[in-house]
Amino acid sequence: MTSTKFRKVLVDAENKCEACSVFDVNNDGIDDIVCGEYWYEGPDFKTKHKICDIPYEHEYLWDFCNYPMDVNGNGLMDIITGSWWGEGVYWRENPGNNGEWHTHLICATSSIETIRFYDIDGDGREEIFPNCPGAPVFYLKLIIDENGCPTGRFDTYTLSEVNAGHGLGFGDIDGDGKPEIVLCGGILHMPEDGANAGLWDFSSELDLDFTASVPILVRNVSGDALPDLIVGAAHDYGLFRYEQTKDANGGRAWIKHVMDAAWSQYHDMQWIDIDGDGELELLTGKRWRAHNGGDPGDDQNVFICYYKFHGNEIYRHIIEYGDPQDGGTGVGIYFWTADLSGNGKPDIIAPGKEGLYILYNE
Repeated sequence: MTSTKFRKVLVDAENKCEACSVFDVNNDGIDDIVCGEYWYEGPDFKTKHKICDIPYEHEYLWDFCNYPMDVNGNGLMDIITGSWWGEGVYWRENPGNNGEWHTHLICATSSIETIRFYDIDGDGREEIFPNCPGAPVFYLKLIIDENGCPTGRFDTYTLSEVNAGHGLGFGDIDGDGKPEIVLCGGILHMPEDGANAGLWDFSSELDLDFTASVPILVRNVSGDALPDLIVGAAHDYGLFRYEQTKDANGGRAWIKHVMDAAWSQYHDMQWIDIDGDGELELLTGKRWRAHNGGDPGDDQNVFICYYKFHGNEIYRHIIEYGDPQDGGTGVGIYFWTADLSGNGKPDIIAPGKEGLYILYNE
């Protein structure tokens, strides 16, 4: 069932990609939807165009991210992508017409859970952070020429000796004005000389005892001056808040609180004002069949919901809940929000093995 506040529209039942994004593909001033092998022409998204062939096997399309970035500086938005099996980070080159896109390797990697984007060095451009659980933390930075134009080339910066693990987040944990990188097993702290000054200091103060969501959100929800962590169990039951506190010696400590234990597979989430009240909420949902039936609660009903915080009280508001084989939808591994209708409210673009949907925020 769908809340009366949202109107659900099926875009493509045959598209099983678990990632999507929204941007103006053809520079006509209208947003389009990109999802896996296709892009869907706005504003009604009924006409689809082939991007390229992408391997598909064992219920997975090898596409766990569709992030827009003008890589070669020609004024057209390209796509940054990667997957668990693709052995690399890639960019798909926008041809500027309805032809197929050429895929370029940026760098070889180990398996990628998904990719996140964050301006880590404060230059106004987002860097590329693949979450590779079995490899050290690194990021890719698009090289810009002296005229401010993207060159199609990237620098690589390795930040840790420890492996990243499953889960990744960004935020100023310690209040020093510089972002930290949050991993499932600890926190990376930026060197004094800046983000690109070598290996970051690692503190193993955090030990998430499950495969963590991507992202891990750094937000102050407890009402004190200390940021907390919001993290979902990506392949098990549970949504959690880690409250930042001080131990007896004044050091940083974390208290784990269960926000919601009823549902499983909180793989992706956003911090956004979804209900238009001027306050930010936690928007999230289920990634259906994340491990093809191998996760607790894997085949149970899917959901999309948001959580509101009032002090220590948390309220869950259900947007979508139902059987994915009967039209229900979750949010895949990489969902998107954008105002597609022009009413000033963020709509939810929900990809997944159950198909591609839009939930219009009305």
